[in-house]
Amino acid sequence: MFPIRSETLIIDGAHGEGGGQILRTAVSLAAITSRLLRIERIRARRRVPGLAAQHLTAIRAAAVVAGATLRGDMLGSETLNFYPTGLPNLGNHEFDVAEAREGGSSGAATLVLQTIALPLALLGKRCSVTIKGGTHVPWSPSYDYCESVWLEVLRGLKLKATAQLNAWGFFPAGRGEITLQLGDTPLNCSAFLEPMSAIERGDLTVIHGRAVAANLPAHIAHRMAERAHALLRPLNIPVVIKTERVRSVSPGAWIFLKCVYENAVSGFGGLGRRGKLSERVAEDAVTDFMQFHRSSAALDSHLADQMLLPLCFAKGASEFTCASVTRHLETNAWVIEQFKAARIDIACRADGTGHVKVTPNR
Repeated sequence: MFPIRSETLIIDGAHGEGGGQILRTAVSLAAITSRLLRIERIRARRRVPGLAAQHLTAIRAAAVVAGATLRGDMLGSETLNFYPTGLPNLGNHEFDVAEAREGGSSGAATLVLQTIALPLALLGKRCSVTIKGGTHVPWSPSYDYCESVWLEVLRGLKLKATAQLNAWGFFPAGRGEITLQLGDTPLNCSAFLEPMSAIERGDLTVIHGRAVAANLPAHIAHRMAERAHALLRPLNIPVVIKTERVRSVSPGAWIFLKCVYENAVSGFGGLGRRGKLSERVAEDAVTDFMQFHRSSAALDSHLADQMLLPLCFAKGASEFTCASVTRHLETNAWVIEQFKAARIDIACRADGTGHVKVTPNR
């Protein structure tokens, strides 16, 4: 970790996209840099502003990892003070999103995972953390995306991390479970990842996938897989989609496509809901994939957004192309630059894709 800074950094939680990612990126960086942090107007642009259960769990998890004290950590709070003590917690941990709200919550365990992964990695010791909550829920990265895309790309940059799905968690009950395991990294090293260079993705080589029916008839998973196969057949590349029938507290249907290019990987999912045809679930995933595939970008828009923070801790400058320049991307870059963790240059290319350069500040 870094020496404690005496001045408090104030972040406007309503800046740009104005969502929960401002909060998660800010507390991650505060935990890593031991920076005193105050966030105001949290999620002010949302229909229900302030902290929800998944945000509260992510904040408290980061505070445990960093040995930070908190003020304003309550549901609905629109102001938070996060004060690292410089005494990080090196033990194994367990966090449960359901504990943040009376009656439980299906808030995303994956967002908690992404908040604390880098602070944990920079502690430099082998550790594991178990996070309970939603693993496949709307408006959040799925477990499959985190493990098969986000963490896989980071492992390519020499982050020693794996995740395991112990229990599936669908809306409304959640109650899924993920375990994140981290290997040794150089202690107190502010540059422990290899730089990324992802400009040209190369040819599409294979699509791996899985179609899942949780507490539902097996034919639902088969129908999703068959529809995805039919839509992807014109690409003339191998498509391997496994079907699974699993148990969960809430029923759910899910399909995930991991799309492997020569120099890049991306992922796209479809989530079922009551009254939605299995075939439509598959079509959602394939439509998102095809939109990305028609671009020339190396990274999908979600991965571009999620890679900014890790690349602040690379050994040199990184560059990548992305499917589009989203407000999420621009807002996340703004938060990082408030901490002076990196300089981030974002440009829109003539074909509508983006070009991003991340230059860490040392």
